[in-house]
Amino acid sequence: MICRCPNCGAANSLDSLVSDAEAAEVLKMLLELDADIGKAAIRYIGLFRPAKSQLSWARTAKLLNELLPMIKAQEAARDGVCFPAPTEAWIHGFNETVNARDQGRLKTPLKSHGYLYEILAGWVGQPSAGNQTNQPNRRAAPPANPSQTLTAAASLQGLKK
Repeated sequence: MICRCPNCGAANSLDSLVSDAEAAEVLKMLLELDADIGKAAIRYIGLFRPAKSQLSWARTAKLLNELLPMIKAQEAARDGVCFPAPTEAWIHGFNETVNARDQGRLKTPLKSHGYLYEILAGWVGQPSAGNQTNQPNRRAAPPANPSQTLTAAASLQGLKK
């Protein structure tokens, strides 16, 4: 059975994909996800492909391994702050990142998941019936122990007359 990638057009037999340990690992990870998020994740991972070569199975597996625990936990972290990220947020983040590339707002190949995390941090889900608000989603409160710089700045602000 020949499979064709809708992203890059590469053709490969299903037998060879299952026989290749790294490709099989990627397939296993994708099978752990819902079909919609799996498709969006693969399109997103394609943004890491170098311009003049293919994205290796090992690199694909590494990138998915960085995201999979957070996807399963339905949370993400950015700048040391954890925030909820349900499946809908991940799909939105993957799609928005691909759209940013398509609109020329994002240079590829990507080097990190930073752009995705920023989208996830600002994601506002569908408001529930009891929570009709136009307020943007805010990040979690700063840590209980602010940095020395913030503490010093606050002290200086208090001295100001």
